Amino acid sequence: MHAPITTDWPRFAWEDPLLLRQALTDEERMIEEGARSFCDAELRPQVKLANRHETHDPDLMRKFCAAGLLGPTIDGYGCAGASYVSYGLIAREVERV
Repeated sequence: MHAPITTDWPRFAWEDPLLLRQALTDEERMIEEGARSFCDAELRPQVKLANRHETHDPDLMRKFCAAGLLGPTIDGYGCAGASYVSYGLIAREVERV
């Protein structure tokens, strides 16, 4: 006798198709959420204005630095010394904008 054929498919997570968030550490999740908050609050409005008016705000890089998003893998010099996974998560949030 054959096993019954089921049509129950596993749920596909469109927001995280590779289930990456399950593999992240708490620190990496925190860095990702911080980068997302910064990008939504600071970067997105700046990018919209700069695109519309064909300008660039040099202060934006200072804001990136103040948020700890520049040189995250460097240990010392006021940098976070985070993992390369964290660096990739930050880059993904910036690219999302």
